[in-house]
Amino acid sequence: MNTDTIRLLYGERDGAVEKQLARYEKLAAWHKELYGEKEGLRFVSAPGRTEIAGNHTDHNNGRVLAASVTLDTIAAVTPNKENIVRMHSEGFDAEFKVDLNELEPVRSEYETTTALIRGVAAALKDNGYAIGGMDMAVTSTVFKGSGLSSSAAVEVMLCCAFDALYNGWVIPAEKRAVMSKYAENVYFGKPSGLLDQMASSVGGLVTMDFETADAKVEALSYDFAAKGYALCVVCAGGEHGNLTAEYAAIPAEMKAVAKEMGASVLREIPADVFEKAIPRLKNKVPDRAILRALHFYDEDARVPVLVEALKKDDLDTFFKGIIASGESSWKLLQNLYVPGSANQEMALALELSRRMLTGRGAWRIHGGGFAGTILAFVPFEMLDGYSSLMNSVFGAGACTVLGIRPVGGAKLD
Repeated sequence: MNTDTIRLLYGERDGAVEKQLARYEKLAAWHKELYGEKEGLRFVSAPGRTEIAGNHTDHNNGRVLAASVTLDTIAAVTPNKENIVRMHSEGFDAEFKVDLNELEPVRSEYETTTALIRGVAAALKDNGYAIGGMDMAVTSTVFKGSGLSSSAAVEVMLCCAFDALYNGWVIPAEKRAVMSKYAENVYFGKPSGLLDQMASSVGGLVTMDFETADAKVEALSYDFAAKGYALCVVCAGGEHGNLTAEYAAIPAEMKAVAKEMGASVLREIPADVFEKAIPRLKNKVPDRAILRALHFYDEDARVPVLVEALKKDDLDTFFKGIIASGESSWKLLQNLYVPGSANQEMALALELSRRMLTGRGAWRIHGGGFAGTILAFVPFEMLDGYSSLMNSVFGAGACTVLGIRPVGGAKLD
C-alpha cells in the first residue's frame, strides 16, 4: 500500500503511518478469513466530520463551517457475481446482507446499516451509476453516537466502494454526498441536512452554503496545530442514535415557522422580516420554534464572520464566535440534553471547559446534540491537564485529539 496516501489521510503524528498500515493489513486478513482468497481486493475510506460552526443550519439552507477528520470508516472490498452486498462490520456479530434486486425502502430497516446499504445502492442506480455485488469487511474509528457522523461515513464509504469496483472512480465528491443524504433521509429514516455527507465526501476544512440545491463549497486552509491549538472532541456520554425524534423536531419546528410565513425554509425569509413577525407568530407556532428560528438566523450570520476571521488569522474573533455559537445552541436551539433527563453530560463538559479555557481557547456543542460530544480548541500547553480532567470525569479515553484530513472519500491501492 502506498505510504504517501496513508500519510496524506492520517498525518504522521504519534506514529500514524505505521498504525494505519497495520490497521489495513489486519482488515485484509479479516476479509480473507471471512470470504476466502479473492481477486480484486480494494480499500476505501470515508472520514468522520467535525462541525465547527453552523449548528443545525444546513437543513434550512444555511451556512456551515466543517472539516473532515482523521478518524474514518474503512472497508476491504471485493466484487462478487451474485448481485448481493455482504458486509461484516467490526463490533457487530451479524452479517449485513442486501439483495441488489430489491432496492425499495423497507421501513422495518430504519436506523440500520442494512438500510444504508440498500439506500446508497438505490441512489447510485437511480442516478445512472453501476452497482454490483460486494463482499466487505469494515472497521471504523468514528465512534457511533459521537457527533462525528458515523452514519455519513458509512454512506460515503459505500459510495466509494461501488465507485471503485464498478464505475472507475468517476463519481464527483459532491454527487456522492447528495446520494448519501438521500440514503439517510429515505432509507435510514433520519431527516438530516447535507452537512455531514458533504464534509465527509469532499474533505478538508470547508465552508458550505446550502442556499441553492447545488451547495457552494469553498475550501479553506488553516492549520490550528501550527498556531498552538489542539482540536479536541470530548465524548461526554449518552448516545444520540436513539434520539431521532428529538433531532427531527429541530428542522420540523424551524420549517413550521417558515411555513407560517409563506416559505419552505428559514433561509428564504430575511432575518429582519422574521423578527418583525414574532408578535403574530406567538401562539401560532410553539415558543421553542421561535427560539430555534432565532438561533438559525444568528448562527447563519455567524459562519461568514468566522470564515473571514480564519482568512485574516484572527483567532481572537474566531474563538469568540465559536463560544457564541455554543451559547446559542444551549440557550436558543436547546439541543444539549433531553428535557426531563437527570443526566446532562454535555452541559457539564461545556461548563468544565469554560472554567478551564476562558481567555485561552474555545468550546461548544458538537454535532446534532442531545447526547454525544463537545468540541474544544485547547492550547497545547494545557492539553494534558484538559484531557486528564475530561477523562477523570467522563471516563478513560473521553477526550480525543482530532486531525483535519485534507481529503474526503478515498480509495487506496
